Amino acid sequence: MNEPSKFLELLDSFITNYMPCSVGASPNTVTSYKYAFRLLLEFMYSKKGIPADKIAFEQLDFDTMTEFLDWIEKGRGCSASTKNQRLSAIISFSEYAQNRDFDAASVFRRGVIKIPMKKARKKKRAVLSVQEVSILLRLPDDSREIGLRDKVLLSLMYASGARAQETCDLTVGNIQFNMKGAILNIKGKGGKSRRIGIPDNCAKMLQKYISHRRLGSKPDKYIFSSQTHEQMTISCIEGIFKKYVRQAKTEYPALFREDSYPPHSMRHSTASHMLEAGVPIVVIKNFLGHASLQTTQIYAELSQNTVDKYLKEWNEKWFSPDSEAMKEAKKNEMPDFLNI
Repeated sequence: MNEPSKFLELLDSFITNYMPCSVGASPNTVTSYKYAFRLLLEFMYSKKGIPADKIAFEQLDFDTMTEFLDWIEKGRGCSASTKNQRLSAIISFSEYAQNRDFDAASVFRRGVIKIPMKKARKKKRAVLSVQEVSILLRLPDDSREIGLRDKVLLSLMYASGARAQETCDLTVGNIQFNMKGAILNIKGKGGKSRRIGIPDNCAKMLQKYISHRRLGSKPDKYIFSSQTHEQMTISCIEGIFKKYVRQAKTEYPALFREDSYPPHSMRHSTASHMLEAGVPIVVIKNFLGHASLQTTQIYAELSQNTVDKYLKEWNEKWFSPDSEAMKEAKKNEMPDFLNI
């Protein structure tokens, strides 16, 4: 068997050790990075005739990497945001490689940092109203095993603002029940942990579900499982959301107007509703496990109902016939001929 090239040797170390251990990247991030480089190896072989074990850093210059990114966008139909994700993975590896073998990786590094990110169309964040969340939580039929699981799962995701992966990773031992509700010990992105409280009604539902599944004495067991796996996957949660959103759109055509509501929309909704309720944004930041307050400010979007409410109050305060502002304006009314 041929010896691995310097490129493959450093890539192996980057993916296997550096990303998960040194950086603390989540399994999903590592998987995304792996896929970026799988595409690169496929491109080098199919378009350049160079097998993986023969790839050298000097072959990965600006022109080749630009051609590769054009290939995944035009040839494989990747969106601008996906293309940018692949480029981010490659830039990250180029820095790692250059720091470990400057001479070998410098051409590669110089090339990729010159490639600009493509401007992607900003996706509108799907945020459920309080009414829509209430409807969604009522839809699962808890007289059936799957319906019961889905009701508890959706309720917990709203009460906790947890990400889909965090919900999948939740075990019995991660939950401490108390008189006022429960505390969840959540392992978030980058291996960061946080402790959050959930209200009593959701805690009781969760405790009852754990008892129903006879998991109370099994701290290592996952709370949510699929029909085929002991631990639920993100794709399974995505399927659950699609199922109930589809049902909600049919039963309530005047509501649920966005094209899609991914699982992350529940987290957006939690942040938005907390902000509307007057919870300080710093508290929301810690609750959601954000590293930056800037991230929370992007997340915490006001619902249209709240925007309308504030606009109505503002209009009544300043533009109603009896408002102080209008009384002052009338003292200095302009002649009709000066109206613009």
